[in-house]
Amino acid sequence: AGIHSGSTMTDFDPSQVTIRHAATVMLIDDRPDLQVYIMERHADIVFGGGMWVFPGGRVDELDEAEIFAQYCQQRSDVEASALLHMPAGALTYYIAAIREAFEEAGILLALHRDTGKLLDLSEPAIARRFAAHRRDINDSNRNFIELLKEENLVLDVATMHYIARWITPEGPPRRYDTRFFITRMPASQTPIHDDHELVHAQWLAPQQILANFAAGSMTLMSPTLRMLRCLERFDSTAQVMAAAAANLPDERVRVSASGELVLPEDAGYAAADENIESGWVRLRPV
Repeated sequence: AGIHSGSTMTDFDPSQVTIRHAATVMLIDDRPDLQVYIMERHADIVFGGGMWVFPGGRVDELDEAEIFAQYCQQRSDVEASALLHMPAGALTYYIAAIREAFEEAGILLALHRDTGKLLDLSEPAIARRFAAHRRDINDSNRNFIELLKEENLVLDVATMHYIARWITPEGPPRRYDTRFFITRMPASQTPIHDDHELVHAQWLAPQQILANFAAGSMTLMSPTLRMLRCLERFDSTAQVMAAAAANLPDERVRVSASGELVLPEDAGYAAADENIESGWVRLRPV
């Protein structure tokens, strides 16, 4: 999503809004309690302005599974598509989520091709080099795949797990079919929000974010809110990652009479409506 130019949006037909593909990744860590990295979007962003979100964005035309196959050695498109219940092309979502995490938060979920070791950005000189790569990609001066070629990297798709799918309900001028992933923050990297589309960022416990939301100091989209409520059921990153890796069956989200997004284990699910929000979640304790 881009920044508003200041012009007023013209009338539109909600039923004719194209649903775009998107991906987002929840970066978690023990600090020392379980925390998640969350960022505040610029107030003038076209979609979700002023909201607190996880790194993510629209799937790009260049995020093609066939193009990136050699850079995703740990997971094939066939395997990814089976996990996401798609006939083909699901690896595209993994690629988009990793690219967006780098563009928005400066985190590159990648391994050195020759050694299989995680990318280490703790050395200042290397950190500066990758910061320059990030600026070039954000300024459209180079493609993401060119960075991978130059640095001899492959994407760390094996430890990033698919946990949910959310489709924007009809109504807004922009709608997205978004796949949610989760992974552990690389120990040798430090997230830095882009300070353009994202104006603030914090590591917070899910319970604290939910408390801030209840107090009105943070604004969350309904899928973000629901995923945080799923995350607050865990005590550690290890627990979350074990549950995510289990790939439990998807549970359909429903909306209760009080407007809460509920799953089968929540009170009031049987009588709740599943025609208001389109969401499927598979993250829960095993």
